[in-house]
Amino acid sequence: MVEKADILNTLHSVVKPHVQQDVGISGIVVRPDGSGGFKVGFALEVPASEAAHMEPMRQQCEAAVRRLPGVTQVTAVLTAQRVAGAAPPPPAPARPAEYNSQGLPFVNHVIAVASGKGGVGKSTVTANLAVALAKQGLRVGLLDADIYGPSMPMMFGLSGQPEIADEKLVPPLAHGVKVMSIGLLVGEEQAVVWRGAMVTKALRQMLAGVRWGSKESPLDVLLVDMPPGTGDIHLTLAQAVPLSGAVIVSTPQDVAVLDAVRCLAMFRKVSVPILGMVENMSGFTDATGVVHDIFGKGGAEKAAKEHDAPYLGAVPIAPELRVASDTGTPLSASQPDHAASRAFSDMAARLAASLSLKQAA
Repeated sequence: MVEKADILNTLHSVVKPHVQQDVGISGIVVRPDGSGGFKVGFALEVPASEAAHMEPMRQQCEAAVRRLPGVTQVTAVLTAQRVAGAAPPPPAPARPAEYNSQGLPFVNHVIAVASGKGGVGKSTVTANLAVALAKQGLRVGLLDADIYGPSMPMMFGLSGQPEIADEKLVPPLAHGVKVMSIGLLVGEEQAVVWRGAMVTKALRQMLAGVRWGSKESPLDVLLVDMPPGTGDIHLTLAQAVPLSGAVIVSTPQDVAVLDAVRCLAMFRKVSVPILGMVENMSGFTDATGVVHDIFGKGGAEKAAKEHDAPYLGAVPIAPELRVASDTGTPLSASQPDHAASRAFSDMAARLAASLSLKQAA
């Protein structure tokens, strides 16, 4: 067993030269990797004003812990914490519109769409939000980061291998959205049986190895459909690109909201802004017009208020929404006047406004 005390001692030996910068160590997690070794994760807490200069130290910490006997994988995350009494950080330097600050070409904003648990309709929300943003005149991409359970090819009616140009994958365009998924690279019924390291590598390749935009036509926003929970994919994404923020999806009932709040806390832990919470499956209207709150009502909105997060809105239960997802045309594209589609349109408008997104020329 890899002892946390050994990890802590190793990290202290690396960060000791940086003690004047108030480096803290927290959140050490040790998990079996399934083959006799262990995966280690931890956070390095640094002042917000120093975060940009601490990447070499983060890499040194990862390398040092990886050398411990039994450790097979290490994930270190920089967390920018404001030190009491410290001066506010200087404003970030201006950057060209065609590049984000980590060099993901021609993508202006990356947004994670996540949930604390599966089965809350996160992928359905992501797909329809993407279409709604595109219908509002924005250049939109969608990355299906649920490696083990990719659903975007079915939801967008896509199949077959993507084209390759200049050694990069070209994401197919469907309903105004550029879509990339591991489901387009493996057989439709083929299971992805990979360990964590391979999954995170696949995510990095689908981020950097895809031609999302161009100098003439940069992507306004890339939505990333996350897997359920708070695991390797979430930490890898937070490390790989500068996220403009996260959208958290939940159903109204307490058990789903509780996990959604954990997901919210995880993103805040790695300094990712929360752009809003969405309540999915929020009431069913029968043929007589009576609304039935099958899973309760208002749970996500209440949680958003309690945790000082924006509330983007609610999506009703609608059989048409399920049928549209199964048949490859998101409801926002096939029935834009449906109540659920109008809800997605309103959410997209709020999301675009929060990021000051402008319509594409």
